[in-house]
Amino acid sequence: MTIEIFEPIKNDFNSVCFGCSPNNPTGLKMQFKAGTDSVISDLIVPGHLCGWSQLIHGGVLTTILDEVMSWAAMHFLKQLVMTKTLNLTFLKPVYVGKQIRAIGKIKDGTGRHEVIMEGIVLNDKGQECVKSDSVFAILKPKIANRLGITQDELPTWFEDSKN
Repeated sequence: MTIEIFEPIKNDFNSVCFGCSPNNPTGLKMQFKAGTDSVISDLIVPGHLCGWSQLIHGGVLTTILDEVMSWAAMHFLKQLVMTKTLNLTFLKPVYVGKQIRAIGKIKDGTGRHEVIMEGIVLNDKGQECVKSDSVFAILKPKIANRLGITQDELPTWFEDSKN
């Protein structure tokens, strides 16, 4: 049995993103690690983000999947992406205060302007609780800057796709 090694992905973005920024005091502060074909994030969602009694709010689970899939797309494509459509299926309850794992990967070959991603959330027992098939638009950095989506500085891992 081969154990996959996941390497940390550095978050060079200077933002206050609710999902991934270490600078947002009320955010999830998600951190990401990359394997050969997927990106993971292990986290514990705090109690103030519950919906029904002790369950992680569905909007928070949506955010977690959006983040892990976008980071997977950006990591493997070395391109900026933005969410175009999110399709989620909630299979089992997911509880606050327990370790969860979010996994994102490219599902379908990439086109020039979009990529189809898949994501799942596993509970602390490793059971699949939420799954997603989603479409992300691929943005060139110049377009993102022109639209005001990013600042002039981009993480170093986008160096190959500056145009």
